[in-house]
Amino acid sequence: MRPSGRELNEMRAVSIETGFTKHAEGSCLIKIGDTHVLCTATIEDRVPPFIKGTGLGWVTAEYGMLPRATNTRMRREASSGKQGGRTVEIQRLIGRALRAGVDRVALGERQITVDCDVLQADGGTRCASITGGWVALRLAVNKLMKAGDVHIDPLMDPVSAVSCGIYAGQPVLDLDYPEDSEAGVDGNFIMTGSGKLIEVQMSAEGSLFSRDQMNQLMDLAAKGTTELAEMQKAACT
Repeated sequence: MRPSGRELNEMRAVSIETGFTKHAEGSCLIKIGDTHVLCTATIEDRVPPFIKGTGLGWVTAEYGMLPRATNTRMRREASSGKQGGRTVEIQRLIGRALRAGVDRVALGERQITVDCDVLQADGGTRCASITGGWVALRLAVNKLMKAGDVHIDPLMDPVSAVSCGIYAGQPVLDLDYPEDSEAGVDGNFIMTGSGKLIEVQMSAEGSLFSRDQMNQLMDLAAKGTTELAEMQKAACT
C-alpha cells in the first residue's frame, strides 16, 4: 500500500492554471499533488554569444525553491552569493529537456528563458518544472506566432517528465516525498507526447534493480507522460 493510498500506476492529482502572472509572455502554476511550481517564459530578442549570427534560437531555464517550500526553512541562495550544485544541475536538465522539443531554426534568433520557482515541494519538483515549463513555453510561442514573428511552429511535440521508482518492492508511478525518501530505486523520465525518450535518470538508492524492473518503470513513465501531455495540450487551448 502506498502512503497516499494510490494505485501503483496512479498519478497524483494534476492541475495547470495558465496565465498565472500578468507580465510574462507565458506562465502557469502547475500542481502535482502537493508539489506546486510557478513557471514563466520570457522572450528576448537576443541569443547567447556562442550562437549569435547562426539564425538559431535558444531555450534556457532557471530553477529555484522558496525558503519555505519545504518543512524547514532553506537559506536563499542569493544570500550565499552562488547557486548550489543541485540547483545548477536541475536547471540545466530543464533547459536541455525543453530544447529537445524545439525546432531552433523555426524559432529564429531569439531566446526564451523559462523560470521555474518551487512554491511548495513534495517530491518531483524537477519533473513538475519540466512539465509546467513546456506549458509556459507553448504560451509564449503562441504569442510569437499570433504576432507574425514566427511563421512555422517551433514546438515539435509536448515535453513532460515524471518520476518512477521501486517502493516497498513494487514499481510505482509519480513518487511523492514519503516514497521518494524511502525508495530503493528512483528514476526521472523525460519524454515527448509521441512517446520518445529525451532523458532518463535512474539510480539504485539502497537496492539493485533488474532489467525487467527497469522496463516496468519505463512502461509506468510512458503512461504518466502520456497523461501529462494530454493535460498540457488541454491547458494551452
